[in-house]
Amino acid sequence: MNETLNKIYKVIESRKSADPEKSYVASLLEGGAKKISKKVGEEAAETIIAALTESKDRIVSESADLLFHLLVLLYSKKIKPDEVLAELEKRLGISGLDEKAARIQKEKKKKTSKLKK
Repeated sequence: MNETLNKIYKVIESRKSADPEKSYVASLLEGGAKKISKKVGEEAAETIIAALTESKDRIVSESADLLFHLLVLLYSKKIKPDEVLAELEKRLGISGLDEKAARIQKEKKKKTSKLKK
């Protein structure tokens, strides 16, 4: 999966300076994070609907659309797929509830230290 995500990421990168009139990726990148995020949200909703009401093939197709648009968003924010995969790797073997609790605690500490400054 990592190799495929990196290949798609490189294709996205190669389209950054293409004509937005001729390249879907370039048009998304030109619209910035707001436009790309909106598209990610639409694709997430379509994936959810497919999961609830449609076939496995449709869920796979919508999931691919979601992953693609998420990669465009990550590229726009200069985040490589390997960074996200490394975060997932760190979470392997940790209870989701424990991981979430640790993240919330960390965020509380950040907010507290900002307020003290």
